[in-house]
Amino acid sequence: MGRPQLLAERGVSVPKEVAARCRAWEVMSHTAVLVARDGQTIGAAAVADVLKPSAAPAVQELQRLGLRCILVTGDNEATARAVAAEVGIRDVVAGALPSEKVRIIRELQAQGHSVAMVGDGVNDGPALVRADLGLAIGSGTDVAINAADLILVRDDLSVVPDALRLARRTIRTIRGNLVWAFGYNVVAIPLAALGRLDPLIAGGAMALSSAFVVWNSSRLRRFEGSQAPPASLRPAVASAARARALPDFAE
Repeated sequence: MGRPQLLAERGVSVPKEVAARCRAWEVMSHTAVLVARDGQTIGAAAVADVLKPSAAPAVQELQRLGLRCILVTGDNEATARAVAAEVGIRDVVAGALPSEKVRIIRELQAQGHSVAMVGDGVNDGPALVRADLGLAIGSGTDVAINAADLILVRDDLSVVPDALRLARRTIRTIRGNLVWAFGYNVVAIPLAALGRLDPLIAGGAMALSSAFVVWNSSRLRRFEGSQAPPASLRPAVASAARARALPDFAE
């Protein structure tokens, strides 16, 4: 049992009426799965994933953040194009095996891009590991969850742009804190060495610098995404395994 390409590789013939029915299913955004026995096709079925209501808004928000979205899927070309058109994605790679997903990510990285991969299936595991940032949906398979850098607790794709916005804001906060801390020392140390800075003033300025850094960092607590999670989930909206580069591509 598998895709028509699999049966063709095994030398299994597909009757014309079955092939025609499969093409009709593909136009309807379904994936055709054939069943064979003793070298003969004995049946076919149409399967399709239900598109998440949050998919199209999430893609639009990612594009507003300046990211280029690419749909890389193992489904057939017709199904992939139909789904991509529904969510607003222009770049589509259909019929991709797990190794091909990894190859595509490597090619993008070789061009100097940082790549984020969003997936929830077993076939997404290798690509999640290879990407600069792997994001797994919490309701996905264990393989995808273990391979990802970031696990999204809610089964809602709107948290993907929220996570990236929070990451970018965190980076800006860290840089601001470093500029303030280093700037204070660059100015204060020469003045202290020349005897032009009273120790009491220096101590007060140091305390003020530390207080500013803490206050500036605490502003991140007020961050809320497009759809804030329940209060019980806010402390653990996402869990990062390791720090990676922020992406300018996303699958």
